[in-house]
Amino acid sequence: MKLAFFCSSTSWGGLEMNILQYAKWMRARGHLVVVIGVENSRLLSEAESLNIPTLLVQKQKKYYDFSKAAHLANILKENDVSHIIIRSTYDMSILASVKRKLKGNITTCYIMAMQLGVKKTNLLHTLRFSYIDLWVSPLPWLEKQVKNMTRFKNKLVVIPLGLELEKFSSISSQENARKELNLPGKGLTFGLIGRFDLQKGQLLLLEAMKKSKNQNYNIVFLGEPTMNEGDDYFNQMKRLTSNLSIEKRVFIRPFRSDVSTFYSAIDWTVMATKAETFGMVTIESLACGTPVLGSNAGGTPELLENETGGVLFETMNSDDLSNKIDSIIDSEMKLDPDALKQMVKKYDHSNFCKQLEVALKIKTTKA
Repeated sequence: MKLAFFCSSTSWGGLEMNILQYAKWMRARGHLVVVIGVENSRLLSEAESLNIPTLLVQKQKKYYDFSKAAHLANILKENDVSHIIIRSTYDMSILASVKRKLKGNITTCYIMAMQLGVKKTNLLHTLRFSYIDLWVSPLPWLEKQVKNMTRFKNKLVVIPLGLELEKFSSISSQENARKELNLPGKGLTFGLIGRFDLQKGQLLLLEAMKKSKNQNYNIVFLGEPTMNEGDDYFNQMKRLTSNLSIEKRVFIRPFRSDVSTFYSAIDWTVMATKAETFGMVTIESLACGTPVLGSNAGGTPELLENETGGVLFETMNSDDLSNKIDSIIDSEMKLDPDALKQMVKKYDHSNFCKQLEVALKIKTTKA
């Protein structure tokens, strides 16, 4: 059996990074894998750097690109691919055409990356979904969405997305982490990690900071402007910081690969996204023993297990966010780091791989 991980995107964000991670993990478990992508995609270059076999296809149109689908089907057949896995809804149409052409000779799998915004029960969506053999939802609330907002009738399973937890097992002390990030050694610090983008909520946190009655805490942003989209939002962040006269309490640091240093340096991670589908940042933070102040929408409430792992605030509401910050400070709230780390044991990547193997009915050659 050979697993193909297909993504036609040329971007390099969580969706693309995760599909490469799946390929890497499944190869490490003894499976034959191949990554299929389009020309000039970061996905292919990153896969090649990991010595993962790759195949190149031309970028297809989102819908009804039958010629590209026929080409992809031939490539899959020539390379003895038994399973094809996608994450992007953009690739669903071509996946359906490939399945129709190869019939029972290929197993198709969609690992859900985004929540369903509206009902998709019309004939075209129902037909397209019928060619997906396995639909993986990362959390129960997303499974309910699929059941209530589609007419999908094939295999639907809940498999939480995975994280290499061992990377977070050895972390710096807060003192050393703050020195490394050049942050004040003392004082409560809230942190927000992610690209500088309206969807991530940096401006919302700055507004809440100004509104909170407590002014004896700091904020650190770790990230960079969205690639190829300019510095407009980043400049808005800097202007608002200046206009609110909070420059001495706001620290902006460039993104770094060892994110555990960031989580070790702060006291609370803020998840201010409108509705994060799953939220790997939440899992990473808890894995480092850092509690989360998160938006009460999307997958965050489930990941925090009814505020066992932190505190929830009303989505996109800077007043409520500031109130929750004040409550944390006034109550001197502290959560047990070891208990937070224990919460995320189930999200270890090995569990994700094992459950995916069971759902795909394939066996590993390694433990």
